[in-house]
Amino acid sequence: MSVNPDLQGRSFPPVAPYLVGREKVREFARATASTSRLSLDPEAARAAGYSDVVAPPTFAVVVQEHTLQQLLSAPDAGIDFSRVVHGDQRFSYTRPIVAGDELTATLTVASVKSLGGHSMVTAESVMLDAAGEHVVTAISTLVVRGDE
Repeated sequence: MSVNPDLQGRSFPPVAPYLVGREKVREFARATASTSRLSLDPEAARAAGYSDVVAPPTFAVVVQEHTLQQLLSAPDAGIDFSRVVHGDQRFSYTRPIVAGDELTATLTVASVKSLGGHSMVTAESVMLDAAGEHVVTAISTLVVRGDE
């Protein structure tokens, strides 16, 4: 089964809000070897003008994962997860993610392309805070390997 090209342009419903926890930010920072005191020490973050610890830039993938599950489980997507390789990841921030943020994300499939028997699916997950303000857009390209 190949990836359904009609996915291009499809938007999925927003996922349930994700409450960013201080300990989740700290755990992520440690796991990614971040040494920024802003991600580990609430006092340092407050001294820098933030309300709490600041998530490392790649933390947005934690929230994006929930939106990608919608795409990967769509019955008509034609995506066999056992054949998926992560091709690219980018982020476009309006402001950093901070512990205490409640983020709601919506995924749109930006493109579906075929390349040498493989498919490349680019998905954009737009994350808004509780006030409806943009925080970050996470852009992932998944490579779905073709049949061997």
